[in-house]
Amino acid sequence: MDRSSFQDTGDVVRLHDVRKVYGREPRGVVALNGVSLGFRRGGFTAVMGPSGSGKSTFLHCAAGLDRPTSGSVILDGRELSGMNEVELTKLRRDRIGFVFQAFNLLPALTVLQNITLPLELAGRKVNRRAVHDLIDRVGLGERRNHRPGELSGGQQQRVAIARALIAEPALIVGDEPTGALDTQTSLEILALLRESVRAGGQTVLIVTHDPVAASHADRVVFLADGQVAGELHNPSAERVAERMTHLGAWSARRDPRGAGFAGAVS
Repeated sequence: MDRSSFQDTGDVVRLHDVRKVYGREPRGVVALNGVSLGFRRGGFTAVMGPSGSGKSTFLHCAAGLDRPTSGSVILDGRELSGMNEVELTKLRRDRIGFVFQAFNLLPALTVLQNITLPLELAGRKVNRRAVHDLIDRVGLGERRNHRPGELSGGQQQRVAIARALIAEPALIVGDEPTGALDTQTSLEILALLRESVRAGGQTVLIVTHDPVAASHADRVVFLADGQVAGELHNPSAERVAERMTHLGAWSARRDPRGAGFAGAVS
């Protein structure tokens, strides 16, 4: 698919017939098996599935952290398979914001320094006014000179979100971004991600096991045995939970032995 075709789809990231096998076939572990999905600009998508469904592998392939065995991934108009590691690193740095369960902040740096670090590493000029506005937006105006050890878990995740947003990326990816937080703090973090979609036009893609977290998305994609097993639009937590309960039956229908694809990973 060339760049013009990519732009016609309106997708920030698109996976086409992506297959990922760890090890050599036929004995290799099949993590993804022919996944084709697109994610439009300004959308918020949650990816769900049981343990071993391929969720994390899917996220890593979509964000250029892992290379598919076959198939294509087009991110922000670039076909990732044709890029070397230096080019991939630059693309991830400039066009993707990462938010993970473990926060991944540098303990010796202040809130302000952690947030601006990606810009400094990229050699980009730091707009101090924009940074301070962003810190206020994520509710850390009085904490800008604190270090991570002086913050709660929810405040640390706010720093991670601000760090992901500072470069105005095309895509924000989150791997269980609320997994280490209490219920109220999780809701606040999800609201911040929702706001980044509304106000900044970012595309947000998260992996989660929590139906409540998934219900904050516009769309929920379900994976089972490394394949797309359906999706919901404008989901409720109840509908998401109900769909999750049926994924085991979906796998069993595809494999009469109920085993799915041998060795599928999360």
